[in-house]
Amino acid sequence: MDLEIEGDAALVSASSSGLGKASAIALAREGANVVLNGRDEDRLADAVAEVEAEATGDVVGVAGDLTSGADVTTLVERTVEEFGGLDHLVTSAGGPPSGPFLETDDEDWYDAYDLLVMSVVRLVREAAPHLRAGEGGTVVTITSRSVKEAIDSLVLSNSVRMGVIGLEKTLSTELAPEVRANAVLPGAHETARIRELVEQGVERGEYESYEAGLRERGQANPLGRIGDPMELGDTVAFLSSPRSGYINGEAVLVDGGQSRGNL
Repeated sequence: MDLEIEGDAALVSASSSGLGKASAIALAREGANVVLNGRDEDRLADAVAEVEAEATGDVVGVAGDLTSGADVTTLVERTVEEFGGLDHLVTSAGGPPSGPFLETDDEDWYDAYDLLVMSVVRLVREAAPHLRAGEGGTVVTITSRSVKEAIDSLVLSNSVRMGVIGLEKTLSTELAPEVRANAVLPGAHETARIRELVEQGVERGEYESYEAGLRERGQANPLGRIGDPMELGDTVAFLSSPRSGYINGEAVLVDGGQSRGNL
């Protein structure tokens, strides 16, 4: 299915690895010009090369820290300079530390809020004029299924990510009709973090092999597996396209049905 975004300009934050990179690949495969972002310049360069191998449009890397307002401003400005505008913004950020409530101090809370919520606030504030100037601008925020169903020992993610959903829902009305805003809520996908955890389990003797560990981690899912990052990336690309033109203000679970919530 042609998503009709060939030649569009897209910015994907925190896209040097993981689900952000998968989203950048999905957009690039559809012909969008894509800016990738990350703090580690070497890893970012590797990601740009990987996305370029899949792309039919242009791919550019812009290093920067999402907790820095100046870096966020530069990130958006560079995107507009490179591609003459901005049509699609995908916000992603690394997860906060795990841990129970009573072991989480004030600094942890403020750091999580700055990383997860304020990064989106700053990105959208800078991008909004450009998104509204085009035709069919979109914002897609990558959060977590933890906003639908609290996950043990993830008090920061369970709590703070809810603010991103409230922001996304507000943007879906305040930026409409020029811009649509949606969120995706991923469950477990085979990212570098999952691979690291499984490999550590193999080293400790918990799993016979990487494949066995991956199967065991996916057993609780109704589909019997964890997700491929590209399944999330393809969902992001769809929500960024005119093909999803009447979807606005939604929080879409991409977790294989693992969440037990009715809503």
